[in-house]
Amino acid sequence: MAKTTSVSEAAAAIRAGKLVAFPTETVYGLGANALDAGAVARIFEAKGRPVTSPLIVHVDSVAMARDLTVEWPESAKKLAAAFWPGPLTLVLFKAAIVPDIVTAGLSTVGLRMPSHPVALALIREARVPIAAPSANRFSGLSPTSSAHVAAAMGGQVDVLLDGGSSAVGIESAVLSLAGPVPRLLRPGVVTRAEIEVVIGPVEAGGRPGEVPGDNVAHPSPGMHPKHYSPRTPLLLGSPRCEGRGAYVYVEERSLENSAVIQIRMPREARAYAAALYETLHTLDLQSLDWIAVEPPPSGPEWEGVWDRLTRGAA
Repeated sequence: MAKTTSVSEAAAAIRAGKLVAFPTETVYGLGANALDAGAVARIFEAKGRPVTSPLIVHVDSVAMARDLTVEWPESAKKLAAAFWPGPLTLVLFKAAIVPDIVTAGLSTVGLRMPSHPVALALIREARVPIAAPSANRFSGLSPTSSAHVAAAMGGQVDVLLDGGSSAVGIESAVLSLAGPVPRLLRPGVVTRAEIEVVIGPVEAGGRPGEVPGDNVAHPSPGMHPKHYSPRTPLLLGSPRCEGRGAYVYVEERSLENSAVIQIRMPREARAYAAALYETLHTLDLQSLDWIAVEPPPSGPEWEGVWDRLTRGAA
């Protein structure tokens, strides 16, 4: 794996059908030319990802997104104006040029314009849309730094494009516009309430209990019951008494247990999301027996955090 800060080098690798790990504002992505089925197949192989889990395609403009769809409805126009570039993926009916392997054979494709300047520069210089899930082994903890990618993927990535830490810290919200009513398939820091201000009513979907069958294509990435998991067992709730562990909390409290690392998290949902994966990655290196996370506050702005913790602890 070649580590670089050269967008030109990474773009050339994308055009050559290679795999490039690159920064976005959400998490680091493992990217390939979205129009090259052979290159995209290498993503699934490198991650150990089931082909029933579709990929998000990253674009640098609304014009590029429209070229990948058969229709660009008014709702997509409004949402792109409100939230792009940014952490919102729109699921729309795909154009024929999008290979079926990208979409798990579905007639829809998830599209996103990232706001990270390095990601946008990479897409523009590569001159192709980039299919990219998170740059880690399937169901593992998503990377928010190039060091996380290097530790998780090793030599399975051709080029690692370093662009600092991811500011948002969890994956994008995924909204389907392919049905009669918009449906939020994966929550994120862009909330359902914020989306409804722009386009009206949105159905909630993609909860951990709504699990498609193993051999059925998922309408969105991130819908497997166990996902976003550190190697150390993750508990959502009270810490264990036995062994060495870590307790991650929001409210002020102290445990009288010298074997437990205690970490206080931010009280604001977006700040908590930005710190979550970095905190879990750091604790994962401590040879702990468990990591316990105090249930965070409830409310629409916390749905993305709850989703990641619930799946991570499954």
